[in-house]
Amino acid sequence: MASPPFCPRCNRLIWICVLLGALWKIRAEQIRYSVPEEMEKGSFVGNIAKDLGLEPQELAKRGVRIVSRGRTQLFALNPRSGSLVTAGRIDREELCDRSPKCVVNLEILLEDKVKIFGVEVEIIDVNDNAPDFGAEQREIKVAESENPGTRFPLPEAFDPDIGINSLQGYQLSSNVHFSLDVQSGADGIKYPELVLEHALDREEEAVHHLILTAFDGGDPVYSGTARILVTLVDTNDNAPVFTQPEYHISVRENVTVGSRLLTVKATDPDEGANGEVTYSFRKVRDKISQLFQLNSLTGDITILGGLDYEDSGFYDIDVEAHDGPGLRARSKVLVTILDVNDNAPEVTVTSLTSSIQETSSPGTVIALFNVHDSDSGENGLVTCSILDNLPFTLEKTYGNYYQLLTLRALDREEVSEYNITVTATDHGTPPLSTETYISLNVADVNDNPPAFPYASYMAYIPENNPRGASIFSVTAQDPDSNQNSRVTYSLAEDTLQGSPLSTYVSINKDTGVMYALQSFDYEQVRDLQLLVTASDSGDPPLSTNVSVNIFVLDQNDNTPEILYPALPTDGSTGVELAPRSAEPGYLVTKVVAVDRDSGQNAWLSYRLLKASDPGLFAVGLHTGEVRTARALLDRDALKQSLVVAVQDHGQPPLSATVTLTVAVADSIPDILTDLGSLKPSVDPDDSSLTLYLVVAVAAVSCVFLAFVIVLLALRLRHWHTSRLFQASGSGLAGVPASQFVGVDGVRAFLQTYSHEVSLTADSRGSHVIFPQPNYADTLISRESCEKSEPLLISQDLLETKGESSLNQVSQILPH
Repeated sequence: MASPPFCPRCNRLIWICVLLGALWKIRAEQIRYSVPEEMEKGSFVGNIAKDLGLEPQELAKRGVRIVSRGRTQLFALNPRSGSLVTAGRIDREELCDRSPKCVVNLEILLEDKVKIFGVEVEIIDVNDNAPDFGAEQREIKVAESENPGTRFPLPEAFDPDIGINSLQGYQLSSNVHFSLDVQSGADGIKYPELVLEHALDREEEAVHHLILTAFDGGDPVYSGTARILVTLVDTNDNAPVFTQPEYHISVRENVTVGSRLLTVKATDPDEGANGEVTYSFRKVRDKISQLFQLNSLTGDITILGGLDYEDSGFYDIDVEAHDGPGLRARSKVLVTILDVNDNAPEVTVTSLTSSIQETSSPGTVIALFNVHDSDSGENGLVTCSILDNLPFTLEKTYGNYYQLLTLRALDREEVSEYNITVTATDHGTPPLSTETYISLNVADVNDNPPAFPYASYMAYIPENNPRGASIFSVTAQDPDSNQNSRVTYSLAEDTLQGSPLSTYVSINKDTGVMYALQSFDYEQVRDLQLLVTASDSGDPPLSTNVSVNIFVLDQNDNTPEILYPALPTDGSTGVELAPRSAEPGYLVTKVVAVDRDSGQNAWLSYRLLKASDPGLFAVGLHTGEVRTARALLDRDALKQSLVVAVQDHGQPPLSATVTLTVAVADSIPDILTDLGSLKPSVDPDDSSLTLYLVVAVAAVSCVFLAFVIVLLALRLRHWHTSRLFQASGSGLAGVPASQFVGVDGVRAFLQTYSHEVSLTADSRGSHVIFPQPNYADTLISRESCEKSEPLLISQDLLETKGESSLNQVSQILPH
């Protein structure tokens, strides 16, 4: 039967319901509305913007939307008016069947605040269904022998509406023999019965035609009719009787299709056709006929389709038993469906952030999601969890909504990306679970300065390096990413020996390679202390300093320098004295040399390179001491020439030589006699200069002999030992200052005195010096020589005759 059209009274009822729904208040974040069923698409339900405290135009800006769990949307948001409207025509009977209260729950997400509001919309029933008997005609066989007052069950009408709109009563067309009586059962259902008022006579009228009308209480009233054919038969005085007035059974929802549910049983004591009982469903609905099947002969009820607790947890089945003549009995089969944990939880991510900065504060919301399980009881209770070792936590908010929050500050350098597994597990047996994967990238912040692997560096570079050569490299690592990890290098400003450090060393700002801008000299610069700064390119940039000590390694680039005896500069020759009485090992002189290099390059060794008498003298390998190798003999020449080589231990070795002239004599006259035979190591052009030197030496010798005679006469008792003159400082014939002539052989003669005779090409500069005590085994410094008070014997003195000159010399000599 087609649905009747709406009337003006229905429209008034609809608007009253709408106004009632709009007056509901927000309480505990739950908004309630009500709307009549069968409203046109776009019909007003409630002013959601007002109830959320927003203006209509703010809905779109603040991301207000309806959160769906996959079911068909019944409602929608009107962004212009800010109201909740219907998304289509709503059929309450399809949505809630005969449930006394039909409520649809939905969630409204306020996205900018990540907040959920629950909305409950009650669907108000409208009288849009007329009562229906299911069959247009029903035949009732009545024995003609039935007594007045006998009751016969009539077919029942079904109205899917509820309340006043549902079935309210029945009417029977007027007739003489029958009346209508309506009984109300314990469940509130009205059962029409046909009451025999007067005795029947099959011979008068074999069939009675009646009209049964069912009506509801809606406005307007809808009704349905069924034709009742009362056929009179022979007497059948016993109706079937069920063994139980109600059958109760519980079955699990996963029961196999085709399984026998139970068997209903009714008995009839009549014989023959009057006692043959058959079974059938009463008020068969489509859902019942699709799920259950009744065997009309045996009474077995079997499972015809799959049961689903989530679809319906209870079924009320009316069964009927009738015998051959048509007497009937009624019973109920109450089937309870037991829930089985056959539904895994469903996780719906409502809001998600795919990236978060590593400096975000704890408690930052990453995701909002809803958890739902269609099962019931323990099977429908869901617990959400994530791994304990993750820096995140789950927090339950409104209803079954959860927030995924940061538990602590994140560090991108530790973990740059998280794959978070959210596990939703129900409490069923066995439990079912669902895993949802959330990927989160941690955005970099420049929170790490560049780091050097070492606190300081030491580098070594040989001296005399080529300019522009790479001398060292430093590398700093920055665990940040992109520009925050791009490292540049620079040198701190400093000075070295009064010059900017940048004139010695430079650094490549991108690679950290340092280059020498100068060729280093170990003797001038032995080490450089640099401060290298590594800076990243973040905003603001971070930097780290490290000290780099560069040591210049010595190379053998300096030859040994002979300090004593000093090399001649004016053609003169230095003379060392050795008495003929000297024993083997007598120290004649000592060659002193230094090397500006260091280490092995400055380790010097001495050797006798050449000698006029190779077996007479020896040179200490490491001391440079020139000693007699044997006793001096009379046949040994007065003049001995030695060439001493000084060599370092570098690679390759460098060396220098010095020529020594040793005069061998026991007395000074012998020395003076042979001085003329000592040839200078100068050019022949200087022969005239040598002649003057010899003349000067002879004159000085005469004066000295006279002085010695006088001194011997006066001090004869004090003289017990002989003395020799020892020279140091200046050399002969223009040799640099402080060439000494030591008279070690006559040490007994000169116990406390040593004499220095300096003969130069200039006769006016000849002089005799009485210096400090003898230092035969050590190097006499030039300063100590210059401090001595020389006795100058000028050319005029040499020409002076008489006692006065001797007295003057005697006064100068110390006692």
